[in-house]
Amino acid sequence: MSVGRLLGVGTGLLTLTLLAGCATDPGSQPLDLAGGVPVGAVLALTGNANVYGQDQKIGLELALQHRNGAGGINGTPLKLALEDSGSDEPGANTAFTLQINRGVLALIGPTLSQQAFSADPIAQRRGVPVVAPSNTATGIPEIGFFISRVSAQSSVIAPLAIERALKIQPGLKRAAVFYAQDDAYSTAETTIFQKALKEKGLDPVTVQRTQLNDQDFQNQISAALREKPDLIVLSLQAVDGGNLIRQLRELGYKGLIVAGNGMNTPNIYPICQKYCDGLLIAQAYSPELDTPANTAFLKAFQAAKGGAIPPQLTAQAYTALQVIGDALVRLDKRQPLKGATLTAARKTLMEEILAGTYATPLGEIRFTPEGEVVQSQFFVAQVRMDPGGRSGRFALLK
Repeated sequence: MSVGRLLGVGTGLLTLTLLAGCATDPGSQPLDLAGGVPVGAVLALTGNANVYGQDQKIGLELALQHRNGAGGINGTPLKLALEDSGSDEPGANTAFTLQINRGVLALIGPTLSQQAFSADPIAQRRGVPVVAPSNTATGIPEIGFFISRVSAQSSVIAPLAIERALKIQPGLKRAAVFYAQDDAYSTAETTIFQKALKEKGLDPVTVQRTQLNDQDFQNQISAALREKPDLIVLSLQAVDGGNLIRQLRELGYKGLIVAGNGMNTPNIYPICQKYCDGLLIAQAYSPELDTPANTAFLKAFQAAKGGAIPPQLTAQAYTALQVIGDALVRLDKRQPLKGATLTAARKTLMEEILAGTYATPLGEIRFTPEGEVVQSQFFVAQVRMDPGGRSGRFALLK
């Protein structure tokens, strides 16, 4: 059994389940539309990745409100069940299994690539579409037909920040690299960063390995600073990355810092505080993108968050639910969901997701047959901290 509470999200229906139970997959039964068209999400709302999950939760709430405010799925509301995976693989596995047994048509999540490599095969085996909002590691869509993502892979994004660092400071010669060796995203992204550095004539003078739960980086930083780097490149998540940046600056490093997608959230501000200033990060979302889809998203976010600027993870989560909602509308018009078995509806929905083109806050996107997102617009931002060092913004570099 599961214990839940209903959260009011505009005209949407968002169920947050707190305790998991067990059931069998109702795939052979007719799709149950009594409470709405069922979709699930699995996010890291607790643990060291909760800073990402909280950003994503807001995006899902806004997308759900928008979809149901526009009539849901041809008159039937979209119902979203949100499950907390924690920040580890067992939590994601359990949450995926619970959602599938609950009878959802599709899943959004999980938050981390490390979790995706563990949980996505469960959905693939059971024929459940997955749209990943933040899994950038190499190899995610290749897990199988039912796995897709709206988060551009690191190989597309990461090199852009290296190019920008060289444009800001053309004389860069010595790069030091840090990455978390126990995290799939970090190990995949650092390989891409190191390749980009070598292609630009910047062979790393040192590569320092850390752990996700590390808090003290003095040994690694001291070893790196002995090599006198003029560029530091990080593939870390928000908490460990923020702490490492703060300690880098406190130990005297004054040069440029490039960070990967794991630090692409304003939740780093209270961690590295004033020392976040100047950090370079490539991005797949710009609040300045002048399209109807982004304008509507930006307006909704600012109304909900007191005029704040939406982060990339929120825009990507919004996009993930938008993609599923748009595909469901098209599918239901052509082949009504009512009366279809859950297994058949899941398969045809995946086919519809892959076939569509979507006008989203990220710009126009579509998918390759393997489920990889095709996106044309990317950006590089530099963190600008406010004088108090407690808040800031990602300032886009032209």
